[in-house]
Amino acid sequence: MSLRKIGLTFLLSAVMAIASAAPADELVLVAGATGRTGQQIVIQLQEQGYGVRALVRDATSAAEKLGPDVELVVGDVRDPKSLVPAFTGVTRVISSIGASEKEGPNSPEFVDYEGNKNLIDTAINTGAEQFVFVSSMGVTHEDHVLNRIFGDVLIWKMKAEDYLRASGITYTVIRPGGLHDKSGGEHNIIFEQLDEVKVVAISRTDVAAVCVAVLAYPEAQNKTFEVFTIKQPPDVDWQAKFVVLN
Repeated sequence: MSLRKIGLTFLLSAVMAIASAAPADELVLVAGATGRTGQQIVIQLQEQGYGVRALVRDATSAAEKLGPDVELVVGDVRDPKSLVPAFTGVTRVISSIGASEKEGPNSPEFVDYEGNKNLIDTAINTGAEQFVFVSSMGVTHEDHVLNRIFGDVLIWKMKAEDYLRASGITYTVIRPGGLHDKSGGEHNIIFEQLDEVKVVAISRTDVAAVCVAVLAYPEAQNKTFEVFTIKQPPDVDWQAKFVVLN
């Protein structure tokens, strides 16, 4: 069987497995939904039967990217009061937000940290059950090159991780390696908890698959782990991957 056919089989099997576990009354709020990873998260949530709501800053632009079938609510993660309407009825939250500039109001301090902090607080105050945070591999290394070139981005992501873990809400922290836009489902997704500095990568589609999978398996709750892919046939047993994590 070709690698591409294996990849398609992996995606189909994963979708069927998670869809069977996705409660019909779940409403998932996606923050960062118009980003490249966020768009993949929205697509896969819809495919697997979840109710989806996108938190966006510009509804017109978001509709062009996400299509007419996604519920949009306008809010700004830097403004806590603006977030409350988006959380009405939400059971779970996935945050894939990220800074767009090194300094200023859209820098890592105000988006990756303060923005996620505001999302976490609002999730708790409105009764959401789980918060999934897309962080980054390398956050425990303060001397990482990304901190030097982009406003201490990993330091601020780590602060957001720490805030989430201490918040009391059920959480999952996913730390992807280098992100790319190639097809997903073609390689084996590896989970680690070492946060080593190494050259590894993962497609945004595969990151989205992990984000959606953690909603369906209690074994993924209150876990922090890195994700990347290696050139091996995909392993579709999500539960087995999650259960061995600390």
